[in-house]
Amino acid sequence: MKIDIDRVRTVTPDTNIGDLVLWHPETAEILFALGMHCLGCPASGAETVRDAAEVHGLDAAVLVQKLKEAAGL
Repeated sequence: MKIDIDRVRTVTPDTNIGDLVLWHPETAEILFALGMHCLGCPASGAETVRDAAEVHGLDAAVLVQKLKEAAGL
């Protein structure tokens, strides 16, 4: 999957984690706090917020809201 490095203006379940952290590094703190310590792994560059939520047993809507708040969106 190609990473589309485009300014992340909002966060949805389909937002790419790699792009989100690139444009809003403050969101990394939220992801780490929720146990998502694999931001540096190759898979995280192609993973969506929905994918991450599913893998970690989280509600995607709750994760989206937390990430939006952290990013000031």
